[in-house]
Amino acid sequence: MDRRSFIGNAAALGMAGLAARPERLLAQGIAPAPFGTEPILPLAASPDRIFRTTVCLRPFRAVGPRLEVERIAGKRIVHHYGHGGSGWSLSWGSALDMLALALQDSPKEIAVVGAGAIGLTSAITLQRAGAKVTIYSAARFPDVRSARATGTWSPDSRVAMADKVAPDFADRWERMARASFARHQSYLGLPGDPVDWTDRYNLFDTEPPAAGNRPHVETGLHFAEYQERLRDLVPRTHPLAPGTHPFRVPFARKTTSLMFNVADFAHTLETDFQLAGGRFVPMELHEPSDFAKIREKVIVNCTGYGARALMRDESIVPVRGQIAWLIPQAGLRYGLFYRDISVLARKDGIVVQAVGADDSFGYNDANESPDRAAADASVATIASLFEPPAKA
Repeated sequence: MDRRSFIGNAAALGMAGLAARPERLLAQGIAPAPFGTEPILPLAASPDRIFRTTVCLRPFRAVGPRLEVERIAGKRIVHHYGHGGSGWSLSWGSALDMLALALQDSPKEIAVVGAGAIGLTSAITLQRAGAKVTIYSAARFPDVRSARATGTWSPDSRVAMADKVAPDFADRWERMARASFARHQSYLGLPGDPVDWTDRYNLFDTEPPAAGNRPHVETGLHFAEYQERLRDLVPRTHPLAPGTHPFRVPFARKTTSLMFNVADFAHTLETDFQLAGGRFVPMELHEPSDFAKIREKVIVNCTGYGARALMRDESIVPVRGQIAWLIPQAGLRYGLFYRDISVLARKDGIVVQAVGADDSFGYNDANESPDRAAADASVATIASLFEPPAKA
């Protein structure tokens, strides 16, 4: 047996021994995870572990994503943008809705503008339907806004206003969400774990409400919430007894959710697109007449927040979100939500994001400059969950 194998086997045996002795885990600040899952490792949350801070503007539309056809510069443009904070989650199902519009008149070649989550999944969906596809974009991963997403399954995050959508939107949303969820399953277990399941912990200083993770705060904004329609897809939430978790709070709930290792997922999608004959062509578009520069007669416009400037589309409202990225931590595979801060451990970094106390947080804020002080404060709040209790 070589040295590397010996060390790996020894480490595995050591973890197995710890897992068999819950009292030893607790003595090290590691709680044996309930329901037979992995131990809950303490998170090394410290501002000096922040290696970057990024800001993303979600392309929110009160009426929901734009999916319609318009003729511009002699081209048939299929607009496919405005998914708010649900782009990754709804991408495949929304692409299926786009398909019929793009394939009218059976074009053999189709252009996609935009190389983010919606652009890549739209292009692959068109390829699978038999079209030859070229993606035109000024940027690719990791330089697109989709690269700055949290990476959690969130199909109704900032997707629409409840009082502005069409009567059939909820049914349309559910169809997109279910189709996307099914397609995401096909990426489970692939190299790099582009899609994965991880445990999530909702933590509270006081007894939580009977339903939901935090009390509703009235702001005048009424974002659509449809997750109850997917209860059969989402594991139930369970309360955790004291001593079964390492968090320094009296109340905790556990569930499990789908997540995206965005860097690996984007790489997988780009590779799949190119292996199927797809091409990337660098191109900047500044106004609708620039569509004339594209050779194909049918163009799917997947420019996300960029459509606000390109199409002069003021129905797109920016919703600002900032992420503090902590250095990845070996063995850490969970997410948590505490007060107004969300954390998700990914392979490319531990994502720490303040989401605000109410729905107005970040709404109509187009500032893309990182706020390092806010990032430090969010990480410090999470660090308090793992601090040893004060001595009497």
